[in-house]
Amino acid sequence: MNALHTSVHHSAVFDHPEMGEHENIVFVQDKETGLNAIIAVHDTTLGPALGGCRVWPYDNPADALTDALRLSRGMTYKNALAGLDLGGGKAVIIADPRKHKSVELMEAFGLHVDRLSGTYVTAEDVGVSPEDMEAVARFTEHVRGTSATGLGDPSPYTALGVFQGIKASAQHVFGNDDLSGRTVSVQGLGHVGFDVARQLHDAGASLIVSDIHAPAVLKAIDAFGATAVDPAEAHMAEVDIFAPCALGAGLNARTIPQIKAKVVAGAANNQLQTPADGIALKKRGILYAPDYAINAGGVISIALASPGEDDQVVREKTMAIGDTLSAIFKRAETENSTPEQVADTMAEERLAKARLA
Repeated sequence: MNALHTSVHHSAVFDHPEMGEHENIVFVQDKETGLNAIIAVHDTTLGPALGGCRVWPYDNPADALTDALRLSRGMTYKNALAGLDLGGGKAVIIADPRKHKSVELMEAFGLHVDRLSGTYVTAEDVGVSPEDMEAVARFTEHVRGTSATGLGDPSPYTALGVFQGIKASAQHVFGNDDLSGRTVSVQGLGHVGFDVARQLHDAGASLIVSDIHAPAVLKAIDAFGATAVDPAEAHMAEVDIFAPCALGAGLNARTIPQIKAKVVAGAANNQLQTPADGIALKKRGILYAPDYAINAGGVISIALASPGEDDQVVREKTMAIGDTLSAIFKRAETENSTPEQVADTMAEERLAKARLA
């Protein structure tokens, strides 16, 4: 299993705008299984770098590297803000999960994770199933979210945290957290997005849904009486709340002027394309729930779960995401800042304290 030879050159890595303080970046391939992957370890100040593995058909290795770097940094901040004793990392496998993923490919990935000697701990992310993680676990113990390490699939906890975050956001903007009669556009109906939609429906919200995968949309229409729109138009819907639960960078200079919702609160990672986009949302009077604060339920579940135990501790810490967001929103108002700037500051305050200890 040799180093991955790609169009990502030496200077393109070290001068990369997302490089920042990354500690370790590993390019791996396995010819036999077709594995092409990048593992990025951002920061291990608080503990081993925990972050999921994403399988996605990137157009080129440079795009995959950018995603890995951004996502791993995001995990450092997510884990710090969630109060976990873990650093941040991320892995991306360049493949179409519906066509090219195999048990053998995931096992080969597990072998590479093991070679990092516990500095990186992997888990499930986009394009990866609980069964995939079981395959990874056959070749490394540095994996979470499996049947042997606790609660299995983390997506219900991610969804629970996002739902609590939506309620906290509604409370801040509308003066109460009652979602009955509210309209929500849920963009992305994967494991997390669909479960968020379910909880919103159960709370009495009216749903507009979208996904690139048509069967998921049809299922949501049938289950929740939802209205479907094209995913590219989900942010433009006439709703109270926009919940992006698909891929990142959806909040940008093109989409933000088109948003009609008063709240943006969803499960997607790296929702802001640039820092300027958070400021643009603030100027438009749109409350943004920082992605890594609201979607931390999954990482909380895989970090704190214990085999054979119930999920009470995990649920309590996940439910507290709403309280964390309320504190962020209030501090942002007091400091005339944006919620994501405040969330970053709170995470950095914890990291700085740990470095001094």
